[in-house]
Amino acid sequence: MTEQRSPLKAIFTVRRDELPLAMLMFGYFFLVITSFWVLKPIKKALFIEHYDAIGFTFPGTSWLMTAAQAEQLAKVLNMFVAVVAVIVFTWLVRHLRRQQLTFVFTAFFLVAYVAYASVIDQPGGLIVWSFYLFGDLFSTLMVATFFAFLNDSVTPDAAKRLYGLVGLGGVTGGVFGATTVRALIDRLGREDWLWICFGLAVAIAVLAWAAGRVVDRNPPPEPEPKPEAAPKSSGNPALEGAALVFRSPYLLSIVGIVGLYEIVSTVMDFQFTSTIEHYLDGPAIGRQFATVFTITNWTSFLVQLLLTSFVMTRFGVGVALFVLPMAVLAGSGAMLALPVLWVGSLLNTADNGFSYSINQSAKEALYVPTTSEEKYKAKAFIDMFVQRFAKAIAVGVSLGITTAFTDFSSVRWLSLFTVAVVFIWLFAVRYAGRRFRDMTEEQSP
Repeated sequence: MTEQRSPLKAIFTVRRDELPLAMLMFGYFFLVITSFWVLKPIKKALFIEHYDAIGFTFPGTSWLMTAAQAEQLAKVLNMFVAVVAVIVFTWLVRHLRRQQLTFVFTAFFLVAYVAYASVIDQPGGLIVWSFYLFGDLFSTLMVATFFAFLNDSVTPDAAKRLYGLVGLGGVTGGVFGATTVRALIDRLGREDWLWICFGLAVAIAVLAWAAGRVVDRNPPPEPEPKPEAAPKSSGNPALEGAALVFRSPYLLSIVGIVGLYEIVSTVMDFQFTSTIEHYLDGPAIGRQFATVFTITNWTSFLVQLLLTSFVMTRFGVGVALFVLPMAVLAGSGAMLALPVLWVGSLLNTADNGFSYSINQSAKEALYVPTTSEEKYKAKAFIDMFVQRFAKAIAVGVSLGITTAFTDFSSVRWLSLFTVAVVFIWLFAVRYAGRRFRDMTEEQSP
């Protein structure tokens, strides 16, 4: 009982035989998230700074958009990039699993880092847009590939013990990446950061190779698929994941959790970006982004260290999934009451401080009792297409309100929309948590 009451001890409930895989996946996730937090402030600041002074004219019209509004269009374009990513990912998992997928996508990003390093310090519009899409593609593919690997390597019981520690690798990578960028943002150029990411990608491939060897020696048992739930093979990689999802109420509840969260998160990110754009100019924009991202990642680290394993092992995955929506409600309420620079800035922390820690660990654990096809194909459809489609919905809401009401004060009222969506999100969380508990008990020996 003492161990269950201690949040710090809950992180270290991993059994000795599970430790090699746990530490390798800790390192793998650390490097992926470090890379993500190096790329994120660079691509976001590059985009916002580029259009902050001149604005962006929507093609074929006279509509002059702010930098924050133009970024919303980039989020819509990400949906189309995600469709291609789903097709490629689904086609590859017909032939490859675990570390093999990592090798393919790492090789792609290594080539891209070299290409962008040669042009990033003197970017035109094409480079600004494509690099923004590239940064999101990295998180889409590499995080999805990591969790597909992890979910395919453990049992549901082991997931409750391992995901707190493995997730800590991710949030530690976030702290390290964001803090390093904040400390060195004025000393290193964008080309330098890309070469750093190149080195991190090589290290990711090495850790994935080592983790794959550990899993291959002792693979987890494969859950038996239910014949009545098996989808007919369409032969089309763009549709296989969708077919699996729409035949499963459980997977549809995960769609609700992911989709509704992305809608809320995208609106909050727009509020966050609009606030910084409104109050700051020039290089101060990039510094504020880096500062806020550092605060967010330290918050995420503390949540993962003190809460995630403790809540998941003592109260269960369902309870852990409630933490993020409650944090979002608190942040949105604050924005409604006081829409100033730091309240708007800390919307990012209310969102990502909990999303990248306890919510990610709990959400990913939902896939553990599913079949191998669901872990790869259905998860790819949810994490890539559903996620980006939800962002596109949120973009429409954000642009619609801020175009109709052009004054900055209109940004605060978007919080009314996020609060309404959160209440629907809570219903999906409740169902998924209960169904996860039932499926886990059914699979227990």
